[in-house]
Amino acid sequence: MELYQLRAFAAVADSGQLTRAADRLHLSQPAVSAQIKALEEDLGQRLFDRTSSGMELTLVGRELLELAQRVLTAADALKSQASALSDQVVGELSIGTLSDPQFIRVGELLGLAVERYPHLDLELHNVFSKSALESVTDGGLDASFFFGELPDTGVSGLRLTEMAYRVVAPAAWAERFADGNWSDIAALPWILAPEKSTHHALTRGLFNAHHVQPVRWVEADNESVIANLVQSGVGVSLVREDVALAMQKAGQLFVWEPPRLPTTLWFIYLAERAHDPLITVLVQMLRELWQLSPAQARVSAPSGAPVSPSAVSATS
Repeated sequence: MELYQLRAFAAVADSGQLTRAADRLHLSQPAVSAQIKALEEDLGQRLFDRTSSGMELTLVGRELLELAQRVLTAADALKSQASALSDQVVGELSIGTLSDPQFIRVGELLGLAVERYPHLDLELHNVFSKSALESVTDGGLDASFFFGELPDTGVSGLRLTEMAYRVVAPAAWAERFADGNWSDIAALPWILAPEKSTHHALTRGLFNAHHVQPVRWVEADNESVIANLVQSGVGVSLVREDVALAMQKAGQLFVWEPPRLPTTLWFIYLAERAHDPLITVLVQMLRELWQLSPAQARVSAPSGAPVSPSAVSATS
């Protein structure tokens, strides 16, 4: 059974004439007659009585006509809805997020997406950046926020902001840092993020650069937890610069002046999906939220570019 057969059925029933129905459907009379015959064979029921005055519905035909009209109405509604959606962004995306949703503005992004694209569903997954890069590369995530340098792995990204990390200690430990060297600092308890984080990579990079290793450390997987542990006197760590300076001003911790470790916050996705409509609208919203100029468009690392330690991991 085909929709065009049901349309022929309804047209003949309404006009009572094959010729008039054919004109309405812009078909030949034999074509309409063939469609009615095929429908009757498919249903196993005679729908019309052929009379000298035209086509008259049988009892079965009258009962089935209402159902046929319902099917045609539903089909027209489906077509109308599809047409309406053709001008809208419709789909699902899985997005990797980092541990500080306020800093990466994920709430603002979701609010804007709900307002502008009600048929776009965003599924959020909290990840470390090394995992984010791997998941975007292998298709496990459609896109993700990411800290670090963008490696040449077929991944492109929108550069959102430059940032830095600072070495911080409990406020009561300030005197220990006055004349402290790296051997002294490394001997203090440290708080490290998991290995898949830039926090971990940057910290290890500091140790390696100064040829020292931490003697004691604890692990925490959240930036706010790390800052709280430092404030509570547990140990030394890295904290995002804006947070570190604010907490130092409030007397909650001490920022050691010499080291400042810069990094970049990106929104990454596969380069081959740069023109995917769903990715495009996300990039457009992020550019608006972060007030980025047209010059700050999608960027990918040049072929053969060196990859820093933070390229494969980031604070989550």
